[in-house]
Amino acid sequence: MGSLEEERLVQMIDDFMESPEPPTSPSSSSSSSNPLPLTSNTHYFFTLKEILGNSGRTAEIEVSEAVMKHMRRKTDAPKTTRLKKWLVMKLKMDGYHSCDLCHTSWVTSMGCPPGDYEYIEMKVEGGKRMIIDIDFKAQFEVARATESYKQLTQALPSVFVGSEEKVVQIISILCSAAKQSLKESGLHIPPWRTSTYMQRKWVAASQQRPKAAPLVKAIGKRVWGGGSALSTQFSNMSINCC
Repeated sequence: MGSLEEERLVQMIDDFMESPEPPTSPSSSSSSSNPLPLTSNTHYFFTLKEILGNSGRTAEIEVSEAVMKHMRRKTDAPKTTRLKKWLVMKLKMDGYHSCDLCHTSWVTSMGCPPGDYEYIEMKVEGGKRMIIDIDFKAQFEVARATESYKQLTQALPSVFVGSEEKVVQIISILCSAAKQSLKESGLHIPPWRTSTYMQRKWVAASQQRPKAAPLVKAIGKRVWGGGSALSTQFSNMSINCC
């Protein structure tokens, strides 16, 4: 290929990467009824799918199966505190005695508004936290979202079971994508959809428990879990589990 042709090809690639919504060719549009836009959102989408698909840890798989066994009958039920307590009771009956309902709360700081949230937490081998959230997907929805961002939220599970590390990774992707989505619509991201605010729902430096609970035994050689150094950033908030 001549140097002139190489320069023209490089310029075409640069123009494509800078375009927010590159046009789809007739051949590509015929290959899919709902093609994913070939933008940075494509990277967000496949990275998110990789994170969600990384459930090779035995404890995470076992707990997820137990949670879905019970929640399958409660698909349309309101995601209330009562339902969460019911799920905690069912999981403890299954032998997961370290399972607790947790309530996080935080004050205004660093431009982040105050808030509170409820989810279920379980301790696994090594003292790692496993987060169970029965209303996970709804936490990332935004008004006037672009189609590419809607595809990201649709990829999220309504019921989430996973490590704190996985939650932080998902927050990073979705909040970056939400900011880009709203920017394309001429809007700014609201403070309750920033990564700082979202992390405070599930991540905290201090955890208060009424008593030490037995650990869930993880079968196999691989140890589930992975704490996040980001936990140390939230000294003005707490998690109460009971």
